This record gives sequence, C-alpha cells and structure tokens, in this order.
Amino acid sequence: MTNTPANDGFGTITVAAILAESAARHPESVAIIVEDEETTYGQLWKETLSYAGALRARGIGPGDPVALLIPNVADFARAYYAVLALGGIVVPVHALLKAREIEYALRDSGAKLLICAAPLMTEGVPGAAGADVDVLTVMATDAADGTPRLEAEAAAAVPIRGYVPRRPQDTATILYTSGTTGKPKGALGTHFALMEQVNVLLSDTFDLRAGDKIFGGLPLFHTFGQTCVLNAGLRAGATIIMCPRFTGPAALDLVHKHEITVFFGVPTMYVALLEAAKANPGRPEALRYGISGGSSLPVAVLEKFREAFGAQIYEGYGLTETSPVASFNHVGVSPRPGTIGTPIWGVEIEIARPEIIDSIEFLPRGELGELVVRGHNLFKGYLNRPDATAEAVVDGWFRTGDLGIKDDDGYLRILDRTKDMIIRNGYNVYPREIEEILSQHPDVVSAAVFGVPHEMQGQEIAAAIVRTPNSTTTAEELISFAKDRLAAYKYPRIIELLPELPLGPSGKILKRELAATYKGNTSAAGADAE
Repeated sequence: MTNTPANDGFGTITVAAILAESAARHPESVAIIVEDEETTYGQLWKETLSYAGALRARGIGPGDPVALLIPNVADFARAYYAVLALGGIVVPVHALLKAREIEYALRDSGAKLLICAAPLMTEGVPGAAGADVDVLTVMATDAADGTPRLEAEAAAAVPIRGYVPRRPQDTATILYTSGTTGKPKGALGTHFALMEQVNVLLSDTFDLRAGDKIFGGLPLFHTFGQTCVLNAGLRAGATIIMCPRFTGPAALDLVHKHEITVFFGVPTMYVALLEAAKANPGRPEALRYGISGGSSLPVAVLEKFREAFGAQIYEGYGLTETSPVASFNHVGVSPRPGTIGTPIWGVEIEIARPEIIDSIEFLPRGELGELVVRGHNLFKGYLNRPDATAEAVVDGWFRTGDLGIKDDDGYLRILDRTKDMIIRNGYNVYPREIEEILSQHPDVVSAAVFGVPHEMQGQEIAAAIVRTPNSTTTAEELISFAKDRLAAYKYPRIIELLPELPLGPSGKILKRELAATYKGNTSAAGADAE
C-alpha cells in the first residue's frame, strides 16, 4: 500500500518517535508495568527495534498494514511501535471480535500479517486463515501448535537501527468504527494528526508529567486508550500501569497499590470503581484527577467520584475520526459538569443544521444542532470508501452525528446521537437527559435509555437499570421517580432491571443490543398517551 503523496515538501514525522525520543531522555524510567513485570523506556525501545527486525525479515516495510490482536500488555506497545518504526500501518483489532469479524478487518485493511496474543488465538487464527494472512504470536508459553513466535524470530533477527521517516499525511493507523450501520469502516489516521493530537494534549489540555503513574485500563486497540494513554503517556515520560482485564476491584487495587496519579476511563469504568470503593473505602492520596470520554458522564457519577476519591473528573469529547479528542474541560480550569468543555487548541467545533446534508449551515449560539469539527486532528478518510468519506466530511467539516449546543462562553453540551434520539408522539426525547435524572436515584448504579416501537406513540421510552446490591427498589418506583422530575412526554414508561448492561469492547453501553433484545415483558407504569 503506497500512501506517500507527491510534492508535499520535505518535512518528515512519525508516531514511532514518541517511544524513540522518550527512551533517549528517560532510558532508566519505567514505561510500563503489567502485574509484577516492569519495562523501562530503554528496554521497551530496544525490544521494539528487535521486533521490527523480525517483521522486516518477513518483508514488512513502508506502507504495509499489520494487524494487532493484543490486550493491554507491553507486547502491544512493542508491536505497535515496531510496525510504525518500519513505516508500516498499524491495524488494531478489537480483542472481543469473533473469527468472522477478524477476517473482515484483515481483508478490508489489506493486512500483510496478524500479530496475535496467544490467549486470543482461538478466534485470531481462524480469522487470519479465512483472510489468507500469516500469524505471529506473542505471549505464548509454548509453540506446540506450530504458530511462529515473534519473540523467537526477534531474537534471531538483526534489529533495525532507527525508525523510517514518514510524510505528515502518510497513514499511521487504520481504526475500525463500531459499525452500528452496515459494515465497520476503516478510518485512516495520519502521522501528523496523531502527533499533533499528542502535542496539544500535553501542552494545552491535560496535565501529564514525567514520572506520573497513569491507569492503563482503556483498551489500547481503541483510539482513546491508544492516543491518550499509550502515546500521550509515553510522550510525557509517565509510567503506564496496565490493566489487561478491567474490573472495578482490580482497577481500585491498582490505584492504591501503584499510587496512580491520573485515572483514564469511560463512564462505565467510573461506575465500577465507585461500586468497588463501597467495599474498600479510603481515598487514594496520590490521585490528582480523572479523565473521562467515550460517552457522556452522568453528573451524579462525577459528584459521587469527587466525594469518594477527593478528585475531580475532567470530561472531554471525541471520535475515532478526530484522533480522538476534539473538546475538553481543560485540566487546570474548573470543569463545568454536564459539558464536554471547549475545543482543544487549533480545533474548531460549531453547531450546524442536521437536516442539511450537502453543505454546512451554522446555527446561532444556544440552538440545538449537529456538532461539526474542523482542525489538525481530522482523519484523512475511510479506507476504500470515497462515498462515505464525502458524506462525513462536508466543506472541510467532519459531521459527527451528535446533537448538541454551544453556549456564549464556547462550552459544548451533548444531548445525544442523532440515531439515539427518541421521537415519542411527535416530541423529540433525548436519552441523555433521562439518564441524568435516573442516575440521581441512590439505588441506581447505571442507566441506559432507549426507544422501542409502539403502536400509538411511534416510539416508547424504555430504560435498562442496574441497581445497587440488595436494593429492593422496584421498576414502578423508578418510573415514579422519573415522572416527578421530567415532563409527561419524557419519563420512561418501561423499566428493565438487569444485573449488568451490555458493553462493547471500549466500555460503551450497547443500546442497540438492549433495543434489539427488548421483548415487551418488563415492568411498566402504562404507556399512556401523555
């Protein structure tokens, strides 16, 4: 795959420089901790060069896509930067995908090779076989199945001496979107967009310092964990405490054991952390603040976290196509709960009319519309999908599909995804508003609101709720709680009480799964025509 444009100057840039430069500046500092194993920056770069040597011996070079199916361990970083150091393209694969889905990602990206963690080979190997792609394994305790081991090939190969320079608009990553409609699309991330994102996050958005210990539980195959934790963390000279399999108790244990200073998570992680803290109270003194993204953070969760941990959560917003951060409640400035802050440096976010699809027509401040983004952080399109790219990027602005408001101070507030909006009896209903109310109930751990078909109303409002352990609060009581606080057309008539909510690989609640599995056999307070 050739992706070097002509006549674009002589400047070069590569994401691989993140690890190379930090290894030169902090060779003895610990870069990554996984359980009891510590890897210094110097070790990590040396091992990365060896991995790259093995990949080069297999013919991997500039512009070649290489897929990674690896959990949050040091081998993800080694393989990630090894591919980039060769000038290749990293194709991270979600760790929860099945063989058929893996095969699709490999075929669509044109991957030349799959580097697969041994625990994930059950799905990875048949997926690669279906796409006719060779497999190298990492994390293997033996090679009884005959799959070549990257570690062994790296030990026998000649390490590369340094990274291959790339042009700013060369492709660095192909990240697949969730595919809520149709097949997943491969978003092309450039070296420039990813590097500029990291530089802006460190200089003007986050407060990450050399020596910080940051929580590494966000999946590294996802843009949030990859950019904000791995790339920004290593660029800052911090230590990343990996959490290969997230649970609330496991995360809380790492926070205390390693004296983590900055916690990165999605809202469901903060909910799980708060639940774990009920059984193991005590404020972690080293924790300075938390960072949340991926989906809207209920204000009630933010307040509970501040009370339990004595630390503030700063919420931001972004998408795979925006590398990912587009706006943020900047650390150092008091956050405004319920908002996603202001655009990061060099990025513009405006509100446009969602019904006009072939051009961008801005709305006045305070009016509800679709968030559109323009700036250095944009991807360069969807792989082999020019029509989808043209639909997503109009007049140089990326259409997010999210509905929101921008106030007179420039702060942004998300109401919902356009596809998640519920139309009940002709009225627009935004699930986020209802979730905020339900989250205020003391027995509600988490809530997800979605629409279900209804013969008279068009759609009815339903909510799936996880209660606190041993709670006796009924669905009818929760409906009444919401009814007292919301307009008649907004409150949920249907409540499902579930032991847990379905989550995607990045920790997002899968509302489409809740809607698809709704059977109509739940508690309700009557779907009246109010």
